Amino acid sequence: MLYYLFQYLNQLDVPGAGVFQYLSFRAAMAVILSLLISLIFGKRIILWLQRQQVGETVRNLGLEGQMQKQGTPTMGGIIILSAIVIPTLLFARLDNIYIILMLITTVWLGLIGFLDDYIKVFKKNKEGLAGRFKIIGQVSLGLIIGLTMYFNDDIVIREKLNPTEISINKDENCRTASDDIFKQQEVKSFKTTIPFVKNNQFDYSWLVSWLGPEYVKYTWIIFIPLVILIITAVSNGANLTDGLDGLATSTSAVIAATLGILAWVSGNFIFADYLNIMYIPNTGELSIFIGAFVGAAIGFLWYNSYPAQVFMGDTGSLALGGIIAVFAIIIRKELLIPILCGVFLVENLSVIMQVAYFKYTKRKFGEGKRIFLMSPLHHHYQKKGYHEAKIVQRFFIIGIMLAIFTIVTLKLR
Repeated sequence: MLYYLFQYLNQLDVPGAGVFQYLSFRAAMAVILSLLISLIFGKRIILWLQRQQVGETVRNLGLEGQMQKQGTPTMGGIIILSAIVIPTLLFARLDNIYIILMLITTVWLGLIGFLDDYIKVFKKNKEGLAGRFKIIGQVSLGLIIGLTMYFNDDIVIREKLNPTEISINKDENCRTASDDIFKQQEVKSFKTTIPFVKNNQFDYSWLVSWLGPEYVKYTWIIFIPLVILIITAVSNGANLTDGLDGLATSTSAVIAATLGILAWVSGNFIFADYLNIMYIPNTGELSIFIGAFVGAAIGFLWYNSYPAQVFMGDTGSLALGGIIAVFAIIIRKELLIPILCGVFLVENLSVIMQVAYFKYTKRKFGEGKRIFLMSPLHHHYQKKGYHEAKIVQRFFIIGIMLAIFTIVTLKLR
């Protein structure tokens, strides 16, 4: 909103109004404002939650320090979501399709998580929102994102010129808008970045090439279900990771900062050429959204670090995971998620393996056995006697290592 105001003021030659034309300035302002919202208004929201007696109900699972969390305010995801949405509305261009998709994702999954927390806290139903309704909500969001990515004409890429075309352009002394590197024409494409291979682009259309000459128009058969799967998996992975003070928050902040770097290089034709990745026009505005995300996560961590003064609840965790998934899909880096979101992945897998092995051994031997002392994985280490703060710090370090490795994969081929 402020972008349009200052754009108008700039047309009136008001001194200093032109600064809002710079993405770097607006992204920095988004980070600062999100931090302020999290830190200043976050405290007031925590006090309000305490007055409303919106406290966490803790089941006794025999974990050290667990019962001390009883009554800690939950639904703190309201702080995170507010600190993301408000700066984005103020500093981003709201006619940008990518910003629209990210705002829809934030509000959509935030509402699903809020309903779950509301049922748990106010209706005193420990089960919360039925799992099938969560899945329906995540699948519905996946359909919205997938169909928009598939049909919206504003979601395009610029393909690189091949060496012959570059040579011709230089010989004719004819420069393109992207420094003789990328084609001027923006095209609809379902290519994505794939790590560890020299030609690091993968086209989903290739998976349906067996359908005949017009196979490209059937790409949705593969693309949309994959979008749904990624959003559901990462959203649930973040939700499962939110079991220790500061774990989901710190991990999400590292992932978001990495995605911000990937978005920036993908939207800059110089770095896109250097890294030999696709150039995606108009993704620069995402730096404002992701800046607000990082600021919100760091600000919330002020109160969520051990010992936590507030929990984000499903209001925050479902939204954080969904935001990460949709952001990665938009910048065509979703196939890097298993590396970048490795912490979420192992948390998800630990639960799947635990449940599957227990059911298998119970059916075969009459008594269920477990792989881990407890799942998700962070509780396994708690059972082994590791302090909660140490587990969080080590998972955080692993998250940083995975983030660095993710960026390195752009050149490691």
